[in-house]
Amino acid sequence: MLMSVALAWLLQRSPNILLIPGTPKAAHLQENVAGAALELSDEDLAALEQIGR
Repeated sequence: MLMSVALAWLLQRSPNILLIPGTPKAAHLQENVAGAALELSDEDLAALEQIGR
């Protein structure tokens, strides 16, 4: 779940970014796909930005 949130954050932060996450296991692939479909709210994005500071 954490990787899904991280991927969603990166994609929403900059839609022009090209992400190439490692997928050594099928479970990782499923998590990466879930991250691409996850839409974070403005509040979620703001909270994640605060964590990074």
